[in-house]
Amino acid sequence: MRGKNTTVMNRRKFLQSTTAAAGSAVLGSGAALGQSSGRADQTVKPNIILYLSDQFRWDFVGANGANSSTQTPNLDAMAERGTNFTHCITNQPVCAPSRSVLFTSRYATETNVWHNGPGMKQDLPTLAGELRKAGYTSNLIGKWHLAPGKSEGGGPGPVPEEWRGGFLDLWEGANALEHTTHPYEGTIYDRDGKEITYKDQYRVDFITDRAEHFLRQKHDKPFFLFVSQLEPHQQNDMNRMVGPKGSAERFINAHVPPDLRAFPGDWHQQLPDYYGACESIDASVGRLHKVLEETGQKDNTIFVFFSDHGCHFMTRNQEYKRSTHNSSLRVPFLIDGPGFNRAQQINELVSIIDFAPTLLKAAGVPVPSSWKGQNVLPLLDGIEARQAWPNKQLVQISESMTARSIRTKDWTYCVADVSGGINAANPSYMEWQLYDQRNDPYELTNLAGRKEYKQKAKELRAQLLELMKYAGETAEIQEAKLYH
Repeated sequence: MRGKNTTVMNRRKFLQSTTAAAGSAVLGSGAALGQSSGRADQTVKPNIILYLSDQFRWDFVGANGANSSTQTPNLDAMAERGTNFTHCITNQPVCAPSRSVLFTSRYATETNVWHNGPGMKQDLPTLAGELRKAGYTSNLIGKWHLAPGKSEGGGPGPVPEEWRGGFLDLWEGANALEHTTHPYEGTIYDRDGKEITYKDQYRVDFITDRAEHFLRQKHDKPFFLFVSQLEPHQQNDMNRMVGPKGSAERFINAHVPPDLRAFPGDWHQQLPDYYGACESIDASVGRLHKVLEETGQKDNTIFVFFSDHGCHFMTRNQEYKRSTHNSSLRVPFLIDGPGFNRAQQINELVSIIDFAPTLLKAAGVPVPSSWKGQNVLPLLDGIEARQAWPNKQLVQISESMTARSIRTKDWTYCVADVSGGINAANPSYMEWQLYDQRNDPYELTNLAGRKEYKQKAKELRAQLLELMKYAGETAEIQEAKLYH
């Protein structure tokens, strides 16, 4: 235990500087957020809805101001009244690893889910489990993806209770929703393994119906509800995105993000359906907010909207994510509800590993000492905390290659095993990519190996090695010898 605490303190020294002092002024330990001021309310714990839309790019939220074709009025309303973290990234840009980071506040190499397939370690404290210990019910509707897959002796059927990560109350889901459902028909499973089927209904609407049914029930305890949609992720066995009927025709000439325009890929075919799927997700979010208002739960429910990773439409490698580019890493992160209705944008760099400790703090629940994310609540309360924020995040890349990256507000620096091996981690890496986020936000020019950027690469290399050490990794990094 002492070793873990020492590691956490080293991380805080490296990343936070004086942030901890600023954070203590925002929220006392063990106190839930009040509805208006953000101060302690010892009597009422807020409900929490965590809404995940799989593979939803940050720039497809209209409030982020980067896309003229996006139609997301409900997400825009969340951003207007709540808190919009405009620079949030995933620490592992692929479904299962990202989710493991989300629920354990540990890096994917520590959760056992460094790629899609393995089950998440069962001895790690999880967000669902910690909230349940504090008197919440923990409930899931939709995609899970953290039980063993076929390659690990599991399968697409019901998820055994021991692999549910603490979601031990309502369970209506599938480990890999893309393998048990299609856009207009399919099957999920309840907590007893019984089938719940749908047909001739769009999948987003079906999942939303199940969530609405839950919200309209009487709740004797505060609840934590994880709504996990598959859209706008592609339907794997169809190898394409599928929007609601008619939406592809409406978005046939929609805006093409500049990072896609510059490269070949399949965005020409996929974008119209992707837009339609995003629009349906927005409508779903609006429906659930309306139910909260109708049932009198809106003022005491924290609602979080985010994605597990982005989508680059095969412009950076031969699939849709698993790269160190903004199109893979950058995700929406919107929160409204008690304590968060500030009508503000936060531009500091945060990541998915920070979600669980933030939500526990917002609920007045102690944060496990083994968790490695940062509580982002101090950022809501003033410039001092923002100035002290570290703005450094570690990214682990798997499956497409074995790579590591540091993302700061101004730079992305990536190292990779250029031999092509796919492993959980490697003992040595080569500098692979360097992007200037200030002057090249679409990451069109790789600066790795250029002599005028050698000093900057050296600084970022040292910071990356510190972050990797904090994640439990040791490695060597060789300088780039040639300009790529």
